[in-house]
Amino acid sequence: MKPEFPAVKVEGQGQIFENPVLESLTKTNPWITAFTYLGTSAILIVYGFQYNHLDITKALGLFISGLFFWTFFEYVTHRFVFHYVNERKWVQKFHYAMHGVHHEYPKDRERIFMPPVPGLLITSLLFGIFYLIMGAWVFAFLPGLLVGYYLYSFIHWSVHKNKPPKWLKPQWRHHSLHHYKYTELAFGVTTRFWDRVFGTMPPEK
Repeated sequence: MKPEFPAVKVEGQGQIFENPVLESLTKTNPWITAFTYLGTSAILIVYGFQYNHLDITKALGLFISGLFFWTFFEYVTHRFVFHYVNERKWVQKFHYAMHGVHHEYPKDRERIFMPPVPGLLITSLLFGIFYLIMGAWVFAFLPGLLVGYYLYSFIHWSVHKNKPPKWLKPQWRHHSLHHYKYTELAFGVTTRFWDRVFGTMPPEK
């Protein structure tokens, strides 16, 4: 079942929870995003070097690997998680809360970023998974992934502005086509690389 996105509304803001406290936790801004994810990255790196004595060369390689892995993780999550929906009501509610509301109100800048509470929960889950896979090297790999997410957030926020920077024009066009014409194509925001690899590029014209 393909996601049934509501009609795009240029102005306004959708509502996810009736409870005002929970509703406030679904919103954030660029400064909180930078503090949350860059701060978490810095803490992990410092801890890794101070208490796990990471080799700087290998740590740098893993950090860059984390950056690159983010682009793949972003594509897969956007395409197969945020755009997944079926007949179950809870799945439809999850879909709307995580992504549908953004498609309905693409100009709502308070919901362009992942709020800190769910973001840190996901980060904790990823830390546990990667720690089981690579041990202490997670303190170099995960910061790269989190910095990749922050770069994604900056690009995503920029392309949703009325006038994005000129160097982001290709990404602006790509993401605009995803929102306004081809919701089942153009899943990449940070890069169009994985759309090319998996055949989800929108038509050139």
